Amino acid sequence: NPIDAEARSMKDGDRAKVFNDRGELVIDVKVTNRIVPGVVAIPQGGWYTPDEKGIDQRGAANVLTSQRPTPLAKASTQLSNLVQIKRA
Repeated sequence: NPIDAEARSMKDGDRAKVFNDRGELVIDVKVTNRIVPGVVAIPQGGWYTPDEKGIDQRGAANVLTSQRPTPLAKASTQLSNLVQIKRA
């Protein structure tokens, strides 16, 4: 969201580091009003491309998720992860 991007001095095309206690990745930024402030959308897919330090460079969201299924639905946890974001 533009509010979040401005707070982090980020704009379309910048690279962002997205991280939590499980891992980190770097992905291109797309700023849009079509997402709620405080929320990040990372397209899912099999793009895992780690650099020499093991940091994914193409946005593989699974590096940020738990291996455990959700308690109620026994589903993937990729929709409910807390992350931090800063300019890469």
